[in-house]
Amino acid sequence: MNALFDSHCHLDFDDFKADRSALISAAAAAGVQAIMVPGVSRQHSLTHPPLESSELEFFCSFGLHPYFIQQHQHSDIDWLQQQLLQHPTAAVGETGLDKTCPDYAKQTELLIAQIELACHFKRPLILHHRQSQADLIAILRRYRNRLPDQPGVIHAFSGSYEQAQLWLDLGFMIGVGGLISYVRAQKTRATIARLPLSALLLETDAPDMPLAGFQGQRNQPAQLPLVLAQLAHLTQQPEAVVAAQTTSNAYRLFASRLLLSR
Repeated sequence: MNALFDSHCHLDFDDFKADRSALISAAAAAGVQAIMVPGVSRQHSLTHPPLESSELEFFCSFGLHPYFIQQHQHSDIDWLQQQLLQHPTAAVGETGLDKTCPDYAKQTELLIAQIELACHFKRPLILHHRQSQADLIAILRRYRNRLPDQPGVIHAFSGSYEQAQLWLDLGFMIGVGGLISYVRAQKTRATIARLPLSALLLETDAPDMPLAGFQGQRNQPAQLPLVLAQLAHLTQQPEAVVAAQTTSNAYRLFASRLLLSR
């Protein structure tokens, strides 16, 4: 069985409250050995402590997601700094820019503050985008010389090969999820097929981003082998090769500080 790392899964959301333990077991049985659970707001992180399990490994991050922009206060940056001090291996995010959410100026201010923290603490960023890749790249270019060696991941990437190359030029990895299972996503599928495996991470984004054929259903980390199968098909590589490389990529991004701290 392939050992997989779900690099983006909101398993701490209340969508999973009733059967979270069963879903963790199902994920482990499907070959998932590690999960990154991104933070989305101060309020959520305070009421949903980091997950623990004997069946698989959890990694955590702390961030201010643009979906929750109306919850965020500028003082949350001070709180976020304290979390990074207390959790020496935590990533920064989920953060980013989303033009379908209100108060783009506030989103931008909070994003920049989180990038500053990532640079200071040398932590990877987990970035959300929607109609905003050009703005994100323009901002991050200003930090090119200050970003950590493993600067982060552009989560749920969709777009052209040229856009993907801009992310790779900045050192970012590309998050690959259920979108590539949709025939209509021709541009993104063609892009992912051309990218090096060394730049790719598998993700479910559960409970969201279900694969084709599962529309309207709650996504879950046990679906990650289906994302693997789609990626292996697009890249024309054996599933074992894709699994080994993407899992190695995720550990390199999220666990390198953990290894250094031991």
